[in-house]
Amino acid sequence: MSALLSEHPLAFVLLALVLGLIVGSFLNVLVWRLPKMLEREWRAQAHEVLGLPAEPAGPTYNLMHPNSCCPHCNHPIRPWENIPLLSYLILRGRCAHCRAAISLRYPFTELTCGLISAFVAWHFGFGWQAGAVMLLSWGLLAMSLIDADHQLLPDVLVLPLLWLGLIVNGFGLLTTLPDALWGAVIGYMSLWSVFWLFKLATGKDGMGHGDFKLMALLGAWGGWQILPMTLLMSSLVGVFVGLILMRIRKTQASAPMPFGPYLAIAGWIALLWGGQITDFYLQSVGFR
Repeated sequence: MSALLSEHPLAFVLLALVLGLIVGSFLNVLVWRLPKMLEREWRAQAHEVLGLPAEPAGPTYNLMHPNSCCPHCNHPIRPWENIPLLSYLILRGRCAHCRAAISLRYPFTELTCGLISAFVAWHFGFGWQAGAVMLLSWGLLAMSLIDADHQLLPDVLVLPLLWLGLIVNGFGLLTTLPDALWGAVIGYMSLWSVFWLFKLATGKDGMGHGDFKLMALLGAWGGWQILPMTLLMSSLVGVFVGLILMRIRKTQASAPMPFGPYLAIAGWIALLWGGQITDFYLQSVGFR
């Protein structure tokens, strides 16, 4: 099987596309349920710390139970109604039972995950690098969607991926282990420093602590070399999107805005093309 995929790159790309669609379907569940699971856990901890009576135990709620159902009529989603992307097209974007519209978010997540996986397979070819970067890409997509919805970057996703990046680079898959270690340290400290400088100057929190950890994660995967480009691109895109939202939605400049998705996108781009982008820039300004 390995030889077949190595000799036929297109087969590997198609396999990655299908796998990405399946993973994207799972990410829809993860993005919806994980914040609710964490909220339940935090509420239980708060009751314990404050000495309040424990809340009544509800039904089992995790990533596997209960089965997925329509949010409008609670109709259980049958297997044939849960085929990634295809079921949405067959059902014409509506629940098979109550005919309520299904959010475009679900096929968008599946398609995005599938296309990202296929592109990673094409970019790296069959091998450990492609597998590792696919895992990273799926994690970044999930964290971006959760942060966009809840302004939350869960430690349960960020920290395992950070450690996985160090393990991956212990084998030198994407960068050297020293560069990965320095990337994690510098990534965290860079945004931690910005946070405290902003807080001392304004008395306000400029970003969440999850952003520090996400930057450390990106440094652990790509090395310290990708951090300046990641920070520059994410900041520029964040400012651009913020200005658009202020104009379209009349959003106040002080309104909180998730920074995680911009960090994730910029870090992913820097990991795949950081060297080429840097070379192009240096040639453009005459340094090479």
